[in-house]
Amino acid sequence: MSPNPSADLLDNLLTVTGQATAVREEVRVWSMSGVERVAFPDGSTAVFKYAKKPFDSEDQALRLARTLGVPVPQVHASAVLDGWLGMLMEDFGPSVREADDLDGVAAAVVLHGTRTAPPLPVLDQERLRTLPVRALEHLGRLRKADRWQDADDVEDTLDRIVQAAEARSAGATMEPFGWVHSEFHPTSLHIGKHGWRLLDFARAFTGPGLLDLASWHGTIEPPHPVRLRVFLEQYVSAGGTPDALTPRGGLTAENWALGWHRMWAVEWFMEQAIRWIDDPTTDPAYIKAVRRHLSDVLHLFEI
Repeated sequence: MSPNPSADLLDNLLTVTGQATAVREEVRVWSMSGVERVAFPDGSTAVFKYAKKPFDSEDQALRLARTLGVPVPQVHASAVLDGWLGMLMEDFGPSVREADDLDGVAAAVVLHGTRTAPPLPVLDQERLRTLPVRALEHLGRLRKADRWQDADDVEDTLDRIVQAAEARSAGATMEPFGWVHSEFHPTSLHIGKHGWRLLDFARAFTGPGLLDLASWHGTIEPPHPVRLRVFLEQYVSAGGTPDALTPRGGLTAENWALGWHRMWAVEWFMEQAIRWIDDPTTDPAYIKAVRRHLSDVLHLFEI
């Protein structure tokens, strides 16, 4: 794993922006990325964000979103070094309050109403349908590495989901289909004195907007279809497409959205486990999360 080159990245970015020095203050740091506030000698500040693959094209997504009129932070400068992306971005300062559901639907309506852009990866029906297949491939690689040996139940459940995926993935390209933020949570919405800004575009893609709406309330608690239905209705009232409420794949819109969001998360967790994090000590936590989400998928997909 490449050592974290954040100091060198910041030096590069300071050179590009004509700053001599900066004082760094950590905001949030984990193994694959970090966010810091940096203060310059003239008293101005910026946000310094750095991240390794697969989060290393967020600067492109942010610039694209900004060009298309989505309220996002301005990227002052970005650089890539040893597979890590570094960005200096506009600093909005402290938020005035936490984002609530109405802020969430307002932001989703704007994002989902933005025309889609070619550089973003696409998650269409075919790609959605193959998520459980891809998860099984990750499981195969984990087992070849002598990991996840007691996870036969995970394999069995994924096999059952593969059987249902063809039917359940129908309606994937129904509106809202376009920009998907994919880390759409209240913490990704900054409410400042001058309105809201959407942060964290590292994994944005083109796909079913319902996945954003399903992710808003998080995955710590069990999925709550009734709560999501209310959120979808608020979204439509705020100007989102009425198709957001249309059944798809033989399911209600809310069950479809929650089920596919959980399946999307499972595939991502398993890819992380074998490819991006690749640390066997994290396996128990990953297996636990995957089991929980898969049991939700069975229930939501009525398998």
